[in-house]
Amino acid sequence: MSMYIGESLVGEGNEIAHIDLLIGSKDGPVGTAFANALANQSAGHTSLLAVIAPNVVCKPATVMITKVTIKGMAQAAQMFGPAQKAVAKAVADSVADGIIPASQADNLVIVCGVFIHPAAKDNAKIYEFNYAATKEAIQRAMAGEPKIEAILAQKDALKHPIFE
Repeated sequence: MSMYIGESLVGEGNEIAHIDLLIGSKDGPVGTAFANALANQSAGHTSLLAVIAPNVVCKPATVMITKVTIKGMAQAAQMFGPAQKAVAKAVADSVADGIIPASQADNLVIVCGVFIHPAAKDNAKIYEFNYAATKEAIQRAMAGEPKIEAILAQKDALKHPIFE
């Protein structure tokens, strides 16, 4: 498959994490989106590579896209700190756990949309929730979940947390 798609919402309060991601080959549509995300920056929407620590990028290489306009250094530090490390660690752990085959780590890339609420304050929770959401989104993407049968069985009964 040329593109795997995953999503996860984890946590509560202003530190809630919502991850949308694409996983695919470098030479496919996800690779193109990856390159475009790094090459086409705009004010308040700076894309960045997920790194475990400076000079240690995760593999598959992952570009993080902010889903909220960053307005100031406090928000930027949350994206370039706890969220960045959380996403990178979740990617690395997904390879270590066999969710993403290690043999594909150099051939795949990930485009990861990251939501951090502008009023978020607790960096430990930002890390914890973004790690869990990224790991879950990757698991779902690689397993092709949710399956269409599950979606159809639940579509009329599920409630959306922001629109009920």
